Amino acid sequence: MKLYSGPLSLFARKVEIALHEKGLAFERVMVSFSQTEGYYPKHPDVLAANPKGQVPVLADGNLTLFDSTVIFEYLEDAYPQTALYPRDPVERARCRLLDLFADEIMLVPLRLLMHRNSPGERDAAHWAARESKAREAESDLDRQFAELNGKLAGRKYLCGAFTAADISVFMTVLYALRLGGPTLDEHPALGRWYERLLERPPFSTVASEILAADREMSAPVDNAFGGGKWWPTSVR
Repeated sequence: MKLYSGPLSLFARKVEIALHEKGLAFERVMVSFSQTEGYYPKHPDVLAANPKGQVPVLADGNLTLFDSTVIFEYLEDAYPQTALYPRDPVERARCRLLDLFADEIMLVPLRLLMHRNSPGERDAAHWAARESKAREAESDLDRQFAELNGKLAGRKYLCGAFTAADISVFMTVLYALRLGGPTLDEHPALGRWYERLLERPPFSTVASEILAADREMSAPVDNAFGGGKWWPTSVR
């Protein structure tokens, strides 16, 4: 099994966590990436597999897949041991909705924070305009954090037991904190869940690698991780 990943790819890192949580051996190919040029030059295997030319791409035998959700569902069907989805169809559907919530709902405001760690010269007027939109996006993310906090009341994980939903939502929360978004201070159940997941080796390893990559290729972000309060303990 081979996974094409990227140092700062939220979606590829999701798949890395899933593979480790399932205990599956795989070769990781870290494709070329920079904050200024993106995925350039694009890896030929990635271009051949994914019309978007993006990671993640998973090759397993004669099968090649892209899109983290499709890969998650394939892994669950092909390697059902160490399940990442509930067996009950209702709970499984709820788990999938949370995956979608992270990838398609939370990602919308998160994208408006992504300028913050781009290196290079910054035009003051352009930066101020982007920050105005980012502050609105932070309010949206904080409301989403509150919704997740409610779902976690009295629960260790989003769907009761640990599932793919926890992986997907964790990655979005991590990236929001990394980009100076709202903190978890007012969302205690979500904060405990975040810290609980960081105790799992696949999560702490991925968080450490992302932050190491940031030190090499990203600009510092004001108030990242709430000024350090929510900095992953694995890299403190």
